[in-house]
Amino acid sequence: MSTNVTFLINKSEITAGTRGASLGPDAIITAARKKESYLFGENALEKIANSNGYLDKPTKYPFAKRIDGLLSVYQELNTKVAGIINNNSFPIILAADHGSAGGTISGLKSAFPDKRIGAVWIDAHADIHTPYTTPSGNMHGMPLASVMNEDNLECKINEVDAETASLWNQLKNVGGITQKVKPEDVVYVAVRDTEEQEEAIISKYGIKWFTVNNVRTQGVAEIVEGINERLKNCDIIYVTFDVDSMDPDMTSHGTGTPVPNGISPQEAKDLMIALAQNPKTACMEIVEVNPCLDEKENTMAEITLDIVEAITDVIKKK
Repeated sequence: MSTNVTFLINKSEITAGTRGASLGPDAIITAARKKESYLFGENALEKIANSNGYLDKPTKYPFAKRIDGLLSVYQELNTKVAGIINNNSFPIILAADHGSAGGTISGLKSAFPDKRIGAVWIDAHADIHTPYTTPSGNMHGMPLASVMNEDNLECKINEVDAETASLWNQLKNVGGITQKVKPEDVVYVAVRDTEEQEEAIISKYGIKWFTVNNVRTQGVAEIVEGINERLKNCDIIYVTFDVDSMDPDMTSHGTGTPVPNGISPQEAKDLMIALAQNPKTACMEIVEVNPCLDEKENTMAEITLDIVEAITDVIKKK
């Protein structure tokens, strides 16, 4: 038996503070063509409409920038991801920035409404801010909170207006189920750049956190064993991989918010392969390649392609 794979391309980059991630999915496809890899010709490929026109006008929501556009992205991802799964295919999402990941998870929950979802978040950042706690207003820092139905009012620093609050609640409710992921079913890997409001919520819920040093000293196999143990009561698993989880000195600075001292490309690849092998894994997402910021031509996309090829091969053999 083999599993069909569908690549879903999402070029919306409205949640980040830098520009250029909308070119990331095409940079990965370009890397494949340069390599004469037929990955994107041999597997199904679908796209969602991008919402980048929101970048061409001011946003009315300083604590949730372009949340009105993001709501549309969540809704479309919810429909598309659920449709791919219901069509008996495995979705691999290639997305611009990370803010839309909540829409992907919404689609997963819509496809499996009665299943318990575990989320593996491989990233330099925790992405668990809310409009009430964000220091920047950029929504790529909020996707995890949105699917956890978390406001973190205990750490509130912003006075959020009623319209923003309403849109935030709509975002959390996409798909009709407000809490898609429980805090105890989240595992962080390689997170190393957090704010105190995020640290407070991580501590409050005891969210599992494997550091870069854990990966380096314990090895990928032991980390994956720890992830599987933590998520053993989950029915299905979602894996998201932000390329800024990797060390920019070992890759490039071709991502919106690079952070020093990340995991190596080989560690990232080994981790993603092992997670793809888990029969519970039902969706994987790769985000934040930004060729406009890559000082080494298209190096980040080429490294990412290598990882995408590897996980696709594993998934198709399931």
